[in-house]
Amino acid sequence: MRITSNGQVTIPKTIRDELGLLPHTEVEFVLDGDGVRIQKARSKRGKSRGALAVRLLREGGPLSLSTDEIMALTREE
Repeated sequence: MRITSNGQVTIPKTIRDELGLLPHTEVEFVLDGDGVRIQKARSKRGKSRGALAVRLLREGGPLSLSTDEIMALTREE
């Protein structure tokens, strides 16, 4: 896996699925010895996945999530 010129890396789908990393999930990087760990960001008030689902539904914007993805946003997994 390589870092793009924009500093981006693709997280493999199997890992995203296992950790519940859906589109718009906030993540943080943590220095760990000589490496780095990526983890879900600690929930901030109003920034939870449930709050994101409600905001997307209320705004009526481009919502391309399946029912299962919407339900996953409302669960703490």
